[in-house]
Amino acid sequence: MKVGKLRMRIVVVGGAGNFGARIVRALRGDPSIELLVAGRRIVSVPAAEDVPGVVVDIDEAGFAQVLKALSPGLVIHCVGPFQGQDYRVANAAVAAGAHYLDLADGRQFIAKFAAGMNAQAVGVDRVAISGASTLPALSSAVVEELRAGMSSLESIEVIIAPGQRAPRGKATLEAVFSYLGRPFSVWRNGQWRSAWGWMDLRKTRLDIGGRLAAVCDVPDLELFPERYPGVQTVSFHAALEFGVQHLTLWCLAALRRIGLPFPAARWAVRLNRFAGMFDLGAGEKGGMRVSVVGDRSDGGGRMQRTWHLTAPAMDGPEIPCMAAILLARRLARGEVFQSGAFPCMGYLTLSEFAPEFARWNITTRVEEEAA
Repeated sequence: MKVGKLRMRIVVVGGAGNFGARIVRALRGDPSIELLVAGRRIVSVPAAEDVPGVVVDIDEAGFAQVLKALSPGLVIHCVGPFQGQDYRVANAAVAAGAHYLDLADGRQFIAKFAAGMNAQAVGVDRVAISGASTLPALSSAVVEELRAGMSSLESIEVIIAPGQRAPRGKATLEAVFSYLGRPFSVWRNGQWRSAWGWMDLRKTRLDIGGRLAAVCDVPDLELFPERYPGVQTVSFHAALEFGVQHLTLWCLAALRRIGLPFPAARWAVRLNRFAGMFDLGAGEKGGMRVSVVGDRSDGGGRMQRTWHLTAPAMDGPEIPCMAAILLARRLARGEVFQSGAFPCMGYLTLSEFAPEFARWNITTRVEEEAA
């Protein structure tokens, strides 16, 4: 009797949400994967209604036992915001004998993940990876591509310019507003300096046009100075499509900076409604830019390389899901990863993202010039 190949059971926690549903749709139908959509209630995923759902509440006391009873091979954690979360989902996943991925964007969540989870993951010979999303998974893959032929890195700049029409999940808004007007450290000119969330407004130019951009607290600001010794400056800015939105956030950030209470969870819904007023006049594209400056390995002086991405506005939210999708497929096919807990850097090359970019009509290009 021929025995069929065993499929990896993947439990997508928050699988009916803004990002989780995209991951479910992408992995659905893969012959090496058995999917379960986990959430506080059973909700079918559009275009993946045949994927079964299970009730799993990460805030319940018996969450770890419920997850273990599902016998997962991999758990993908999509329930944000990750700012302020602990590692209960990661702990429950490895305790159940599963690998773990998340789409975290919280700086401290990812920066402290290895120290908080490594012993548990090694103890059960599983891999736990945090930040399998745009930052730092894609951004670090881009930096690795751009630094080829450089003997040293002087600066790294990342700018994300989401399309105004892109669906905005409540958890995502809560995450970005959580550090509105809050101080955090940035690596600038070889020193740690203070910045305040959604302030430091500046004009920037991308392939989708000129925009205002504001500084945001993201994991790359902490991870890149450690990953690339000698780099003098690491910066990250978000560039919204309409300047009035930036000015509104700047004013709110300034008020919060001087001590005005700001309940991010409650204001997230109101600010989303305000942002939605601009949808009718919005453009069709979103974008991303990563730029590095460094010395040429051949002694030809300083150079700057810049990677540009342009995406249809409505499909921009597919980008944060790509790293988790790519890694889930590799794990399901039996690829062996070093056991332990790690931020998602060095696991994916930029070329591995190319098929996903093509699937969503996302284009990229690289330009190079003397610095």
